[in-house]
Amino acid sequence: MDLGLKSKIAAITGGSEGIGKATAMLLAAEGAKVAICARRKDVLETAVGEIRKQGGGDVLAVSCDVTQPGQVENFVQQAIDAWGGIDILVNNVGTSFATSFESVTDEGWQADFDLKLFSAIRASRVAIPSMRSRGGGRIINVLNIGSKAPGPSSVPTSVTRAAGLALTKALSKELAKDNILVNAICIGLIKSGQTGRGAARRYPHLSLDEAFKEMGQRNPLGRIGEAEEAASVIAFLASGRGSFVSGSAINVDGGASAVV
Repeated sequence: MDLGLKSKIAAITGGSEGIGKATAMLLAAEGAKVAICARRKDVLETAVGEIRKQGGGDVLAVSCDVTQPGQVENFVQQAIDAWGGIDILVNNVGTSFATSFESVTDEGWQADFDLKLFSAIRASRVAIPSMRSRGGGRIINVLNIGSKAPGPSSVPTSVTRAAGLALTKALSKELAKDNILVNAICIGLIKSGQTGRGAARRYPHLSLDEAFKEMGQRNPLGRIGEAEEAASVIAFLASGRGSFVSGSAINVDGGASAVV
């Protein structure tokens, strides 16, 4: 199926591994020009090599700490300067920082908001004028299922992700007149570098595949999701095929969430 993404310009934060890299590879394979950013330069360069190896030609990589306002804004601006605009922004950064309420300091709260919410705000602020001038665009925020149904000891992540959910809905209403569609995906357990590191800590006696299999037993589908499965939903939302979907938050969790 042709998704109509040829020559579209996409910027993806957290694009060096996991869902971000899988999304970059899929969009590039569909003919989009793709800019990715991450903090670790070596991992970023490896991702660029993989994207180009599978046939994606136009790739821009920027080493960037998205918690720093100037850096995340510069990343999006570099994509605009390189190719003349931006059509798709995927806000895909964050770690699973979940603990008890009383153990989170003010600094912990602020760091989580800077990483997960303000990076999306700042990246979107730069991208929106370009999208508007090009007749429309797509913003996709990668959240988690805790943003809809927080559990115990889930802060600050559940709160910052819930804020991302509110941002998604508010922007979808405000930007509809400009044909800028804003959606979110709420992920459950998905294979990524972060999930792998967590699995190794939790099951040090098992191989990574065995640890993932053990973790997947809790899911209704009996397995952990692949990064490519989340990327496919993002690509649909970014494409012309998703042209009447805005203000939605789609669970990509194998049925794990308690809410729709």
